[in-house]
This record gives sequence, structure tokens and C-alpha cells, in this order.
Amino acid sequence: MKTFVRWLYDLFLRFTRTLDLPLLGALIALMVVGLMVLYSAGNESPRLVIAQGARYCVGLGALWLLSRVSPTQLRSVTPLVFAASLLPLVAVLFIGDGKHGNHWINLGVFYFQPAELLKLSLPMMAAWYLQQQRLPPRFMTVVTCGVIIGVPTGLILLQPDFGTAMLVASSGAFALFLAGLPWRWFAVAGASGAAIAPIAWFWLLRPYQKDRILTFLEPERDPLGTGWNIIQSKIAIGSGHWTGQGWGQGTQSHLDYLPEHTTDFIFAVLSEEFGWIGVAVVLALYVFVVGRCLWIASEARDTYSRLLAGALGLAFSVYVIVNASMISGLLPVVGVPMPLLSYGGTAAVSLLAGLGVVMAMKERR
Repeated sequence: MKTFVRWLYDLFLRFTRTLDLPLLGALIALMVVGLMVLYSAGNESPRLVIAQGARYCVGLGALWLLSRVSPTQLRSVTPLVFAASLLPLVAVLFIGDGKHGNHWINLGVFYFQPAELLKLSLPMMAAWYLQQQRLPPRFMTVVTCGVIIGVPTGLILLQPDFGTAMLVASSGAFALFLAGLPWRWFAVAGASGAAIAPIAWFWLLRPYQKDRILTFLEPERDPLGTGWNIIQSKIAIGSGHWTGQGWGQGTQSHLDYLPEHTTDFIFAVLSEEFGWIGVAVVLALYVFVVGRCLWIASEARDTYSRLLAGALGLAFSVYVIVNASMISGLLPVVGVPMPLLSYGGTAAVSLLAGLGVVMAMKERR
């Protein structure tokens, strides 16, 4: 009996050798909370929970596999991975479909969102390029890295998908930041964005995107139309108070007042049913995930690992901040899901795969 127990223990150690167990524990806790809230938000339908659970399993499998790849091997294939991820990004412009543009490719069994691949391949490429340069980065290094970031970001904007484009661009910008790029560069980029905003308003933005911005500035201008989503989201958040209305007792989602309550606005359902205490617990888990990624980055011994792990961790924080700000009216609604809570397969798998890469950096530090 002792021999069998010892064999199981050795097998467990071999299986989890490359995994960061504290980080994995926080991710599993978030997935459990996500499935609980999804069960309630989906009117207690087991179909949604089973489908999302299957996607989590696929994502955990990708996490485990990528955690076993050494940084040297990952670095060697980075240009190929980046180039390969651009191909479906171009293809979706011609064969994709979506509610407001071409975002998805129908593969028959499931829908695939090519832009999700760039959330991993772009920071990989940025880290691969920067680790070969003298740091802090000089002017030409910044320009070249800007092209690496700008090409996929531009392709995603053509779909158009502003929310995902912002997330993808931020992952590359974080690699530059961690490489030592001075703050003044980011100030110049922000000022340039503000300068071209009028041009974007008249020539680039589509009508529904303008409506989102106007609704953000004044939701009450069309309370039964474009302002409905954010108004109902604020009501759901406020009605939760400290302890919430109880699991499965949320009125806004169960009475169908809150739209997209299983996807973009699922965090509002969490707020309504579990209150501020539940929100604080989930946010603490998110903070732990980001902090653990940054700790792994600080322990890395080579530039590629440090930049990649840090960029992926900081990009994860952007997803949380944007979604939480979006549902509370602090940012326009841009269709960014809450990590590991919102219903959806491609986003969950890509996030877990990216965190598997972070674990690979820790294993070989």
C-alpha cells in the first residue's frame, strides 16, 4: 500500500513539476466562481456550464503543455508562431462573420476568433525582438517594435474590433515598458492618439461605435435604446449592496433586464448576487494572479523570459480593469470579456495558454 501511495505521489510530482501551484490554484478558484455565476446567469442551464467547463479543460491542457516548453524552444519558434497567427487574422476579413463586422471564423464544430492568438504571439514577438537589442530601447528599436505591434493591431481594427485591438496592443506596449522605455514615450503616444481622435470620429468610427461613446458620456440620452445596457448594469451592481441578493436570486439578470449577462456583463451578475464582498474576493484573486506573474518575471534570468512573463501578467490586468470599468460606466462598452468568468471559449483558452507560458518561465528561471 505504501508503495502504491508513493508511486501516486511521484506521478503527481512529475505531472505538476512545471506548474506553479499557487498560480494554478488562483486560476481554478476563478474558474469555479465563473461556472457558479454562469449557472445562475444562464437561468440554471447545465448546458452552458458543461460547455464552458469543457473549454476550461482544453485551456488547462494547453496551459500544462506550454508550461513544459523551455524558454529557449519557445524563443526559437516565436517568429514562426507570430507569422502563422497573422494568416487567420487576414483570412477573417474575407470569410469571417459577426454582429458588427468580421470577427469569427466558422469551423463547423465551433467559432474561432483569430485575434485571440495575437494576445499570446504578439508579446512573444515583442520580447523576442527586444531581447536582441540594447536596452533601454533606442529610437529605431522603438520604431521597429511599433511596427510589430501596429500591423496586427491594424488588422484587428479593420474587423473592426476596438476592444481586442486595445488589449493586443497593450500586451506589446507592456513589453516595451518592461524593457525600460521612458514614460515620455507613452505620453507622446497618448497625445498623438488624442490629436487624431477628431479624424477617427469623422472618418474611421462606425455609427454603432459613435453610439457607444455618446452613451458612455450620457447614458440617459437614450435610456430604452443605446443606454439600456449600462443603466441596467449599474442597477445590478448597486442592488447587490454588501452581501448580495443571493446565488440565483439576481433580479436584473433573471428578469432579462441585464443584456449579455453571460458574457460581457457577467461581472454585474456577480456584483448583484454576491455583493461587494464577493466582488472583493474575485478582485483579490485577480490581483494575486497578476502579482504572481510579475514575481515570476522578476525571478527570470534572461531578458526574453522576463519581458514575456511580465507583459502577459500586465495584459491580464488590463482585461480585468477594462471590463470592470465598462460595466460600471467608467469606460465605453467595447466588448471585452471578464477573464475566466465570461462565457466564451477562444478567450479562455488563449488566456490559460498564456499563463502556461508564464509558468514555463518560472520553471527554468
